[in-house]
Amino acid sequence: MSSYKYAVFGSGSWATAIVKMLCENKSQIGWYMRSVYTKEHLLKEQHNPSYLSSVEFNLEQLKLSNDINEIAKWADVLIFVIPSAFIYSELEKLTIDISNKIMVSAVKGIIPETGLLVGEHFHDVYNIAFENIGVIAGPCHAEEVALERLSYLTISCADPEKAQAIADALSSSYIKTKISDDIIGTEYAVMLKNIYAIAAGIAHGLGYGDNFQSVLMSNAIREMKRFIKKMHKMKRNINNSAYLGDLLVTGYSVFSRNRMFGNMIGKGYTVKSAQMEMNMVAEGYYATKSAHLLNEKNEKKTQLPIINAVYAILYDGKNPKKVFKKLTDKLD
Repeated sequence: MSSYKYAVFGSGSWATAIVKMLCENKSQIGWYMRSVYTKEHLLKEQHNPSYLSSVEFNLEQLKLSNDINEIAKWADVLIFVIPSAFIYSELEKLTIDISNKIMVSAVKGIIPETGLLVGEHFHDVYNIAFENIGVIAGPCHAEEVALERLSYLTISCADPEKAQAIADALSSSYIKTKISDDIIGTEYAVMLKNIYAIAAGIAHGLGYGDNFQSVLMSNAIREMKRFIKKMHKMKRNINNSAYLGDLLVTGYSVFSRNRMFGNMIGKGYTVKSAQMEMNMVAEGYYATKSAHLLNEKNEKKTQLPIINAVYAILYDGKNPKKVFKKLTDKLD
């Protein structure tokens, strides 16, 4: 397994950070990016022009291509870091058989077109065995990886040997890793924490202080526990880093694009104007709709006051101030 060839699909900040991590351990990494400009800029200037531009790469380590099939064919482990809103259309470009590959999701959301987790989509559409599907979870911000600040990752896979091999490929002096067998739980947690980060941002934009934020996050982790338990019941400690830790860093960090998006909404931006202002995708926007629809499908709905509040603001056009005033009475 140490001889596995790794490839990353996507060219955003998190994809760039994962390539940087892999460069610490692997002699060559495949890297698919849709943008011809990004590829040409990397070849010329040795860094991503749009994200984590301070990270310089040794081009001898990179196998760059704008052809998704070329990179997918070359690699054994395919790490997808494409925003959930665009991954379906990118995957449709695949024409080769990838059923024998190891697929790893670093996507922070559900595929909107199918309502499936990325791992479930790989299994149902591409016949990938569940033991060949992995998930990368935080708590870890790409910007701190670029600065080589100590960060932690959780790698989830049903096959512990594969999980450890992927963890070893990502580990370094500034990246500590652990493994888990809770693939579905960690993938849902990665999606949900972005919704709660938007809620934290809205609260900040509305002028709520640290006291309320702590209550919001306390309620958020319990809400996350209820949601995940409903979707996939198994023994897990919701206070572990992959769940609570990732929630906290996304909810509080200045690097959190979801918190930033929520903050703008709280300050009075419309959803469209906030999206236009940001040059990165706030995954929580799409995750909010996915989580809401999943809960609506359940005969016995889970109590999700925070997710419902964010949904009412983002999709029903409700007034953030009024929605949060009602929300404060539902938290404890």
